[in-house]
This record gives sequence, C-alpha cells and structure tokens, in this order.
Amino acid sequence: MTAADDLAMQRALALAAEAAAASEIPVGAVVLDGEGHIIAEGRNTREATHDPTGHAEIEALRRAAASVGSWNLEGHTLVVTLEPCVMCAGAILQARIGRVVFGAWDDKAGAAGSMYDVLRDRRLPYRAEVIGGVEVDASTALLRTFFEQRR
Repeated sequence: MTAADDLAMQRALALAAEAAAASEIPVGAVVLDGEGHIIAEGRNTREATHDPTGHAEIEALRRAAASVGSWNLEGHTLVVTLEPCVMCAGAILQARIGRVVFGAWDDKAGAAGSMYDVLRDRRLPYRAEVIGGVEVDASTALLRTFFEQRR
C-alpha cells in the first residue's frame, strides 16, 4: 500500500457516495498512473445509462484508456471500493492493469479472491497484484446503508 493508494481510495469512496445519491449501487473507482497520479475515475451508472456494463471499474478503465490514448494500461493501478466482479476482472486483465486495490469483499460475486480469483488465475496469460480489504469498514458501510434503505 502506498500513500497514493490511500488518497485514491478516499476519492473512490467519495465517488461511491455520489453513486448512492444518484440511486446507483455505491461503488467508485479510480485509475492511477505509474507515478500514483489519478488519471481517471468512475462510479456505477447502470441505472442512469441502462447499460449493464456501467460498473465503476469499466467507467474508470474507459476514461483511463482515453486519457493515455491506449487500451494498454500496464503499470497502472485500479482502486475500487468493492471487489471486482467477473466482468470487471476480465476488463482489468484485458487492459493489463498491474495492481488492483479494493475495499469491501463481495462474497456473492467477487472475482478477486472471494468467490473466484480471476485476477490471479495462473491459467490466464496476464495476472494482477491484488490488495483487498482497504477501507473495508467505510466501503461496507456505504453498501449496507444503501441496501437497508431499499428494503
């Protein structure tokens, strides 16, 4: 963990709170370049866009690729408030993201160590370093509050 990871997680948490305020599942994500600078960010947008791929990670990856002018984000870090799902893990590997830092574990759909471990699967040609449980209490609280308010 670096100081840049910590700052990025704080920004991701703010994005997750913005998502919740917009009636989206509260997940936020940022992409850091190799020097630890935020180059892109995203939050869940599925409800607003009616797009099933409107996950925070996908939004952030799209913006990062546009920012650097390449789909290849080798040497970059994705910081996200919730463990990536299988779809997002696939996109992370396709983008060649080298590190993934996340907050809350997702025991129902996580693909970075809980349900599946796609990001570190040795059968795949590319793998990412995974650091989970960062700001887990804050990430979990956002999710818990969001879903409690909808029950």
